[in-house]
Amino acid sequence: MACNFRFTTFERVQLRELTVIKRNGRRVPFDRDKLVRSLQISLRKRPVEPERIETMVSAIVRELESGGEAEISSETIGEIVMEHLRSLDDVAYVRFASVYRNFREAKDFEAVLGELSSEDDPRRVPLRK
Repeated sequence: MACNFRFTTFERVQLRELTVIKRNGRRVPFDRDKLVRSLQISLRKRPVEPERIETMVSAIVRELESGGEAEISSETIGEIVMEHLRSLDDVAYVRFASVYRNFREAKDFEAVLGELSSEDDPRRVPLRK
């Protein structure tokens, strides 16, 4: 009985076990899949290929693992993710920032949009004007 599907596994080199220190002080194991999901949500319906998302996730994880610390705050992870999103896609950056920084008012969005409008990076997907 053949199902006609092909299954693959991809092994990744893991430099170290990472622990995330949450804002409430709780410690949890780093979850690469959670990072992937949050980026996919931020990049939903954006013109960014899945391969670029995977490349970004790998770069973020490599940066975290090579940082020398086994414990990393969720704030540090959020800032690193925002740096990567800023250079990739403006809309995804604003979406992620609004959740990560817990935006409550329109002026919170204005501040982030002001940051973006002062930059000119040809690699990222800009906001429509």
